[in-house]
Amino acid sequence: MTNEIILALEILFVFSAILICKKLFGKYGVIGWVAVATILANLLTAKNVELFGLYTSIGTVWFASTFLATDILSECYSEKDAKTAVWFGVFANILFIIGSQITLRYTASPIDYADGYMHGLFALNLRISISSSVMYIVANFADIYLFNYIRAKMNGRAMWFRNNVSTIITNCLENFGFIALAFWGIYSAKDIITIAVSTSIMEMIVAICDTPFLYLAKYGGIFEVLSGHPKQMEG
Repeated sequence: MTNEIILALEILFVFSAILICKKLFGKYGVIGWVAVATILANLLTAKNVELFGLYTSIGTVWFASTFLATDILSECYSEKDAKTAVWFGVFANILFIIGSQITLRYTASPIDYADGYMHGLFALNLRISISSSVMYIVANFADIYLFNYIRAKMNGRAMWFRNNVSTIITNCLENFGFIALAFWGIYSAKDIITIAVSTSIMEMIVAICDTPFLYLAKYGGIFEVLSGHPKQMEG
């Protein structure tokens, strides 16, 4: 199975999972998703792969899903709920950082096999998590502001436009800042720019892919659509 096929399946799985969280738990499910996705993105983003001839980090889809989640909260609930999700994600990330660093301080037993792998992953992830937290706060609050600003200016019309404009701009902002903070000194400046540009291109693609899921979240969700009882579209 090629990386591109895996990417398509991951996008379908991750964005569908947000709808399932919303269906099962309402806004609290979407807020909880932001916390889970933030931690997973920090773990997975250390791995780089080639997609469509571009080098990019694996955490792209999971990072992007937090922007979809806050857009769903802004659109279906309130701007306050979207901001709550961002802070909840920050809190979850802090817990992950503290928990992972406590784990590394334990002396492994003679029969342990995981300690070396954890040191290799969590030592790197401390820097990744801190860098991610900084850019996560900046980019997600920027996304919430821009999304709601455009909605107010357009009187609630063209949800696809505000979704794509706010997500693409803030995703690229987050991506360049995060790559620079997380990997400066690990990769060369040329490699950092290459990864940042490549990842930004991938995030634009992912951002466009999330638009149908935002419509499903607002106008009934996939479950109501499949059952033949979608909510009536407005605007």
